[in-house]
Amino acid sequence: MEDFLTASQAAKLLQLHVKRVQALARAGNLPAVRVGRKWLFRRSQLEGHLGRESHKGPGRRADGRRADVEISGRNQFRGKVAGVAFGGVMAEVRVMVDGNEIAAIITRSSVERLGIKVGDEVVAIVKATDVMIGKP
Repeated sequence: MEDFLTASQAAKLLQLHVKRVQALARAGNLPAVRVGRKWLFRRSQLEGHLGRESHKGPGRRADGRRADVEISGRNQFRGKVAGVAFGGVMAEVRVMVDGNEIAAIITRSSVERLGIKVGDEVVAIVKATDVMIGKP
């Protein structure tokens, strides 16, 4: 018998919220079948949809390392982490870019998940609708 996944198992595989997986299935954007009130997903179809084999984790290459991701934000600055300050839920990450410091306030869990520490090379991505220019 083929390996079927529930919506919550598919959500875990795709690293999405279960409601998002159900909405994608309902819209026909994710291969699934409806059985009664439940959605079922063929593992092979989901993996084919993702273009990866099952032994790779989400966002990972065959060797297990994280895959590079293209980002729509055009303002990307490579730099080194100069400091990390933790608060309760949030953290401040300071990045030195060509002698200038950029500060980002992100969740503490994101810092921990990414393993960000002083000295790491990172990319600061600035996505904003307004950019102000000043002239001395």
